[in-house]
Amino acid sequence: MSALSLRSPPSTLHRHRHHHQHHNAPTRLILRSPYFNLRTRAHKTLPIKALSATSLTQDDLKKLAADKAVEYIRSGMILGLGTGSTAAFVVDKLGALLKSGQLKDIVGIPTSKCTHDQAAALGIPLSTLDQHPKLDLAIDGADEVDPNLDLVKGRGGALLREKMVESASDKFVVVVDDSKLVSGLGGSGLAMPVEVVQFCWKYNLIRLEELFREDSCVAKLRLGDSDKPYVTDNMNYIVDLYFEKPIRDSEAAGREISALEGVVEHGLFLNMATAVLIAGKDGLAVKTK
Repeated sequence: MSALSLRSPPSTLHRHRHHHQHHNAPTRLILRSPYFNLRTRAHKTLPIKALSATSLTQDDLKKLAADKAVEYIRSGMILGLGTGSTAAFVVDKLGALLKSGQLKDIVGIPTSKCTHDQAAALGIPLSTLDQHPKLDLAIDGADEVDPNLDLVKGRGGALLREKMVESASDKFVVVVDDSKLVSGLGGSGLAMPVEVVQFCWKYNLIRLEELFREDSCVAKLRLGDSDKPYVTDNMNYIVDLYFEKPIRDSEAAGREISALEGVVEHGLFLNMATAVLIAGKDGLAVKTK
């Protein structure tokens, strides 16, 4: 049994708002069981007719999920356009549907410069959250999906803008292949990103590692070209956290990470997805809350 120090009392995580509160006397949250047993939410799985997919590549599976995702789009929608290889397939499909006239009057809100450039090249009308603060639908990929349909996102570096756009959307549809499924967030052993300001980044790297010291977490500064620090579209750095085991309480972890001064955003996307489309060798499945 281990303890995670909290500087603010536990509170319900709201989809559209994050509260950063500081108190003089820290409280303690005792974790007695794996985090995914601490909170359960009913969700349903809608199996899609199995396809002959034994020879499909990972990209083929992503395209399969992307093709299903665009079925959620209707003419006249304001759409959040995600970042990454899976989301790129969605943007390609959207561009083709607009060109053929099957969809009309769509406005896209891109979550990265890369997505902006791809969508613009396909002739998709684009705008910003400043002009359209309420979106009908966002479609994006994910790096991890747990049984509660919570996510890890941001290995592509766009976690802040993705979270802003997807939090502003009435519905958030996630498209993944089955390699992204985990028993608990952080369970893949790959990076859980945290975006931090450049100022004294090492100070925050050390604090993030110390926060999860009992979980044997390793924190590393993300590097880009020529081994220089990777810089996000928002001119920040990313500290990647590597966990040996799944995070025991993702909501508590998210609160503690956000409470650190100099942290801009983290890659835990909690209570946000309304549907997850999962492509696997046996076909496509849809999980909804």
